Amino acid sequence: MEENSSESEKGTWKLSVDGSSCLTGSGAGLVLTSPDGWMLEYALRFKFKATNNEAEWEALKAGLTIAKHLEVQRIEASSDSQLVVGLANGEYEAREDLMMK
Repeated sequence: MEENSSESEKGTWKLSVDGSSCLTGSGAGLVLTSPDGWMLEYALRFKFKATNNEAEWEALKAGLTIAKHLEVQRIEASSDSQLVVGLANGEYEAREDLMMK
């Protein structure tokens, strides 16, 4: 059973995102790691007002967009935002306009 488990994880990319907002602006960071350990790191600064959760959501969207351009087949994403994780898993429903889009 352990071999099947490691086989299924083989080829899985990892995406870690974090967003932040303050009086001077908002932004996010993301790290996309290939199955063999190759890392892409991005820092994003938004030209619009965003809450912490919105910044985190935008980081997730950006990371998934990058993964799509790299033709990633399997990805596991992580975030420290319970709202973003719940939205991505379909457990939560968005209320704010930016999150609904």
